[in-house]
Amino acid sequence: MSGRLVVCPTPIGNLEDITLRVLAALRDADVIACEDTRHTQGLLKRHGIEAKLVSYHEHNERSRAAELVERLRGGEVVALVSDAGMPLVNDPGYDLVGATIAAGLRVEVLPGPSATITALVASGLPNDVWRFVGFLPRKAGPLREVFTASETIVAFESPRRVGASLKVLAEDDPERPVAVCRELTKLHEEIVRGTAAELAAKYGDEDARGEIVLVVGGAPAATSLDPKAVEAVRALVDAGARSKTAAKVVSDLTGAPSNELYRALLT
Repeated sequence: MSGRLVVCPTPIGNLEDITLRVLAALRDADVIACEDTRHTQGLLKRHGIEAKLVSYHEHNERSRAAELVERLRGGEVVALVSDAGMPLVNDPGYDLVGATIAAGLRVEVLPGPSATITALVASGLPNDVWRFVGFLPRKAGPLREVFTASETIVAFESPRRVGASLKVLAEDDPERPVAVCRELTKLHEEIVRGTAAELAAKYGDEDARGEIVLVVGGAPAATSLDPKAVEAVRALVDAGARSKTAAKVVSDLTGAPSNELYRALLT
């Protein structure tokens, strides 16, 4: 008899944020595959569950996935958890789910906590169309490209880099709406909303702490730009000028918005 893989989301902070169905799945599993066995053991202890654990993390995903699929073929039930939230969403699990599906075995996904969805709803920003980008790029060029998205952006960020990332956004679009969601569901939860310029100033002067989710409003729709203005910006950049400087010069001469001229270079 073939077994099944049960993907189990776990609390993103408050250990009470776990469903009865997930608790039942963890109790009934033959083995629980988890990122950090010590971390998961704390959750299980809190809810009075004893279970066999095996490590499953970014460094052993492929080899461990093959082992676990063999256990599934033998009829076992494997529960997959990450340290917090939904496995596979910026967490390990993709290889195991893919291998299980390829083997023709059953994958069951249980609903539960997600820092991504929690932050999106708490931000108050448009959520009809949005994009999750994982951790933001460190380099300014790729970061600026992410921020040109027209839909709401949800991203994870290191507390040490929040100020720097917001500064990049504020330089290009100081009025863009942003929410910094910190320590969601935990004792010191904090959600700070404001413009990119306001929050860049705030987090440039103080150290953020804990786990951070940034929610950034979509870039405003571009107005129709004179193609000659865009060509002038490109010509200046080709001649060695910096992109932002070239956009500002052409903006001063033509009246076209410098932010939109700059974005036109990235499209």
